[in-house]
Amino acid sequence: MNPIQMVDLKVQYQNIKAEVDAALQNVMNNTAFINGPEVKAFQEELQSYLGVKHVIPCANGTDALQIAMMALDLQPGDEVITASFTYVATAEVIALLKLKPVLVDVDPHTFNIDPAAIEKAITPKTKAIVPVHLFGQCADMDPILEIARKHNLYVIEDTAQAIGAKYTHRDGSVSTAGCMGHIGATSFFPSKNLGCYGDGGALFTNDDQLADSMRMIANHGQKVRYYHDSIGVNSRLDSMQAAILRIKLRKLDEYTAARNKAADFYDRAFADVPQLTTPARATNSTHVFHQYTLVSSGIDRFKMQEYLASKNIPSMVYYPVPLHMQKAYTDPRYKEGDFPITEELCKHVISLPMHTELTQEQLDYIVQEVKAFVGQ
Repeated sequence: MNPIQMVDLKVQYQNIKAEVDAALQNVMNNTAFINGPEVKAFQEELQSYLGVKHVIPCANGTDALQIAMMALDLQPGDEVITASFTYVATAEVIALLKLKPVLVDVDPHTFNIDPAAIEKAITPKTKAIVPVHLFGQCADMDPILEIARKHNLYVIEDTAQAIGAKYTHRDGSVSTAGCMGHIGATSFFPSKNLGCYGDGGALFTNDDQLADSMRMIANHGQKVRYYHDSIGVNSRLDSMQAAILRIKLRKLDEYTAARNKAADFYDRAFADVPQLTTPARATNSTHVFHQYTLVSSGIDRFKMQEYLASKNIPSMVYYPVPLHMQKAYTDPRYKEGDFPITEELCKHVISLPMHTELTQEQLDYIVQEVKAFVGQ
């Protein structure tokens, strides 16, 4: 049995090595390292895959969020609502731009932002909502979009963990994660469902004007070289990463199916283990299982991690500290106990290996050792 990884990029690369090596050699041969033909081709292919009008590649997912907020002309002091149960980058960009992060609790089943909590947090200073499609499934976008329309707010979808997930609206229509609000932002960090071999990111929108603005901001605020019409940043997806992403994009549905197969096996295996609650799946969203996250009960989660590590099984806690209790985001508006669901999740979640190359032998072994720890 191969060593078990949280995300096995080595085996994944070995399975696509010939294609990747040829694509990289092609970039080396044509030497178009920045904004080369591979970047344009990837942009067009991703637009087609997502069913969105515009994809704007950039350097990473954090930049994508920053560029989105700059394009919407959010000003210092404007309030932006997001979940306290998420990775720091979501709030980090809000704070960097001198905007005011307003944190809210999440749904106890899907772990995604709670629409009712959003509405309660709106003030006259609120300008945007950033729903995070956490762990691989869409936040409940219909009520979020309704709240945004009611209060004239922007919606920026953080879809770094859910690229390819599908959301079914109340009217039966289907949208792809990141393509429902004003702007979607994603990351191509290597461990993502669609990951490159370095840093990378992209923005999605169906708004022509926003697309033009974001392209310009990502390129030093210029449309024409050396003519700078707005304040911008230097945020580009390089050609080598685009070449890799083109290959992986063609396999993304296959990768998603593999993740779901592994998740289904975990679900069945742990269904009768009272100390572990398996991930709930939203009725209106598919799940692409960026993470497979259990909620523990009546066991010491960190001892479980130590035990699994002793058996050469990695595990992770996403996330051990909610944003409202992080030192960098200390705010007199928030105190321990304000977001009970988020705080309980941070105390009890644990994620098992989840990736496209998990073998049945590895899955059997992981389940065997998890059950051994809990006394099953």
